Amino acid sequence: MKLLRLAPENTTFGFMRFRRVSYPFSALLSIVSVVLFLTVGMNFGIDFAGGTLIEVRANSGHADLAKLRAETEKMNVGPVGVQGLGQPSDVAIRFGLQPGGDAAQEGAVQRVTRAVGEDYTVRQTSVVGPTVSGELVQSGTLGVVISIVAVLCYLWFRFEWQFAVGAIIATMHDLLLTVGFFSITQLEFNTTSIAAILTIVGYSLNETVVVLDRIREMMRKYRRISTNELIDVSVNAVLPRTIMTATTVFLALLSLVVFGGEVIRSFSLAMMFGIFVATYSSIFICSPMLIYLGLRPEAAGEPAITTEPSPAEVRAKAQLEKTGTAKAAV
Repeated sequence: MKLLRLAPENTTFGFMRFRRVSYPFSALLSIVSVVLFLTVGMNFGIDFAGGTLIEVRANSGHADLAKLRAETEKMNVGPVGVQGLGQPSDVAIRFGLQPGGDAAQEGAVQRVTRAVGEDYTVRQTSVVGPTVSGELVQSGTLGVVISIVAVLCYLWFRFEWQFAVGAIIATMHDLLLTVGFFSITQLEFNTTSIAAILTIVGYSLNETVVVLDRIREMMRKYRRISTNELIDVSVNAVLPRTIMTATTVFLALLSLVVFGGEVIRSFSLAMMFGIFVATYSSIFICSPMLIYLGLRPEAAGEPAITTEPSPAEVRAKAQLEKTGTAKAAV
């Protein structure tokens, strides 16, 4: 049975010739993302901007989330989030801070409680103020930074320093573009979005490490070929795996977007954007950076020794053998 392949195995596409286009393009997108973050800003959710959380339990034993969402959105308290809490009867209702201070916030709580009706029992009501939300922002940012630093320290130890620097630049590129994505789409940015960013960082680093490991493997085989051709050969070698991984993750996230509901919509959409950015950066940002960082001291007179013929030599030899066979047949 013939296996499904999304990309040919023996591709010879020249990725590195586009580095003079990919870098200015990515730099422009990164600058636009920063400008959007400073001017438009993020649509912070209750976790970061503050608001009220009401936990209720259905007296019948099973909560109707769609009906609750429809009823609470009529109360003019702004965007309302209705989410299950694990048990079929337990529901969390979230809405933001109201203009007018504590009195307006208390009035909003009473209106939402009345909208819930007698079919539900209010278990707990809590208000997230600016101080708590500021601490959540600091903790979330610190968690992202520490995770990136820890993984990149490992890369520095495991590979050459050029690989670690390239991975740092590619990861920061992915983070900036993801922030710009949240700014331009105005998706709600909450603690779930922090989880999405951490997942994108992990996916980006995984794709980068796969490419870097293949480059290091090819460095041991080929010593005559240039760095550009070496990186092109390595990227083409992992291209089928990269495309297959991105496609399967995309299909899984698409199902979450369609069937997951509003609760994880921002997470799913951010992840869908992140897998494309991470795949792009591992090929067009991290890999070309090795050329500029001087991965191979070609100018210093590297010994012209090879453990295997270069890919160009293999293709030329195969062509000669094919020509010789044709002449012998004639």
